[in-house]
Amino acid sequence: MIEVRALELEDVLEIVPRKFGDERGYFCETYHRARYASQGIAMEFVQDNQSYSAQKGVLRGLHYQLPPRAQDKLVRVLKGRIYDVAVDIRRASATFGRWVGLEISAAKGNQILVPKGFAHGFVTLEEHTIVSYKVSDYYSPEHDCGILYNDPEIGIDWPIMGLDLQLSKKDSEASPLRGSELF
Repeated sequence: MIEVRALELEDVLEIVPRKFGDERGYFCETYHRARYASQGIAMEFVQDNQSYSAQKGVLRGLHYQLPPRAQDKLVRVLKGRIYDVAVDIRRASATFGRWVGLEISAAKGNQILVPKGFAHGFVTLEEHTIVSYKVSDYYSPEHDCGILYNDPEIGIDWPIMGLDLQLSKKDSEASPLRGSELF
């Protein structure tokens, strides 16, 4: 059993798998292909990725892959807490350039589905955060792209007040939305 909630941008979903708990802890199916498909989530995931961030304030993104190697992503947190963002980069979309954010945590056990056509990123809100995500296509360096996390045209309201941001060189030098190759 899963709870699925549509977010403000079409096809971006919050998913909360059911936990079965007792005095020992809990058990949870974090992914069940048939149950997800019954909720309209029918992607085939081919690769699992995991990141570890030692500090809070680690910002990763905004990342995406271009067609024909575009990826759907199903993101969850194994330890800690993040603020996760999806940006619509589909030029023909009525919500092009708009973003949606969601706090995802190990404690809540929620997930976010970021479909193809969206750039994705997150910032860690706790130390020692571990993020795991499934993708529907393999990593392809030739199709790998990024958008600047603080592009004023997008205007993401990152919860970073008081955080010492840490970005990779690639992420800090990414292009703004207008200078990026998009869908």
